[in-house]
Amino acid sequence: MSDFPLFPEQASTVAWQVDALYGLLMAISLFFIVLVFGLVTVFSLKYRRKSKDEQPKQIHGSIALELAWTIIPLFMAIGVFTIGADVYFRIERAPADPLEIYVVGKQWMWKAQHESGKREINTLHVPVGQPVRLTMTSEDVLHDFFIPAFRVKKDVIPGRYTSMWFEASKVGEYHLFCAEYCGTQHSYMIGTVTVLEQTEYLNWLLGGSTSSESMAQAGEKHFSQLGCSSCHLQGSDGRGPSLYGIYEQPRILNNGNEVVADISYLRESILHPQAKIVSGYEPIMPVFAGQINEQTLGQLIAYIKSLKKDE
Repeated sequence: MSDFPLFPEQASTVAWQVDALYGLLMAISLFFIVLVFGLVTVFSLKYRRKSKDEQPKQIHGSIALELAWTIIPLFMAIGVFTIGADVYFRIERAPADPLEIYVVGKQWMWKAQHESGKREINTLHVPVGQPVRLTMTSEDVLHDFFIPAFRVKKDVIPGRYTSMWFEASKVGEYHLFCAEYCGTQHSYMIGTVTVLEQTEYLNWLLGGSTSSESMAQAGEKHFSQLGCSSCHLQGSDGRGPSLYGIYEQPRILNNGNEVVADISYLRESILHPQAKIVSGYEPIMPVFAGQINEQTLGQLIAYIKSLKKDE
């Protein structure tokens, strides 16, 4: 891992596309800079006033020229927009079944937890050649998760989830930064992303100081301790909707609206259950905002995601 290179190496599957788009924009900008300054220089020399009595020749315009300097830049702009949109959607749309890692930003550190329960601080271990999706939130202020070598960057916002994905293409160690000023020690909120071969990653995941339980198993304990199981599991008294198989499924609310039970919906329904009431149920669930921390919340969501319809 070289120290702060001007142009970080390309270490993810989208890095070259981002660099290609950047290079295209720079080339177009340079072309127009040279063109405009060149024309200004030529016209200022060629058509400068040669004497006080000289009368400039009147130019009444050219339809062909006006069409050219309108249509050509228009098609260039459309082309850049099309290429940029393609790169954007490739970055924003994660492939099916990525490796899930939960990340919490906090002044001034990054805390990561893998689905197996393995935890890290200011480091992130991922396998090479496998899509990884980070689900992120902040415990205090606005942060920004930035891996220059992967060309990925995303705001980490208190009170909500954001996510981003990447697929590392090279084994190695890469810089991790907070790219949003977050306080007096912002410059110390740095870390390392370690990309391992698949077998080495599995060995790391299973070895060393690791939790004896996965995030879903820890969430199951919290689910029982907080009294959630008395209302939301099969065989309960029916005061709350069943949570089996609800993840990424549509939910009909009391007001007739339909929402999808994604991680943002699950988060809001745990912290502020009165915000969206499922049709047919009363707003009797207690509020957990301020009662549980981000780690517990993430484990609860991991457990709910693990519940299948046939359980």
